[in-house]
Amino acid sequence: QVQVVESGGGLVQPGGSMRLSCAASGFAFSSYAVTWYRQAPGKERELVASITSDGDSTAYADSVKDRFAISRDNAENTVYLQMNSLKPEDTAVYYCKCRGLVWLQWKDYWGQGTQVTVSS
Repeated sequence: QVQVVESGGGLVQPGGSMRLSCAASGFAFSSYAVTWYRQAPGKERELVASITSDGDSTAYADSVKDRFAISRDNAENTVYLQMNSLKPEDTAVYYCKCRGLVWLQWKDYWGQGTQVTVSS
């Protein structure tokens, strides 16, 4: 069955670093673009970073540019989000979404989310 599972979240101090992982199975992961989203309580969902299926192109929200880096290892069916210089405003549940074209329709697979808390 299809699975998308985020991991690596937890509590980290301001200025610290953390790496999130998104592990996928049950579908053609290497044909899917991946986007990290985040949502804090009482706030709208925010796009954080995206990467193309082959990993050749990435995009970032202005709020995380120069601090976060998205990458992927298609041999391991995994996407990563390296987060550096973390700030309290980065606190949120982080979600991984895989998107691909299947029979001319977009197909999305979402993970369950992982909590990231940046606090001293």
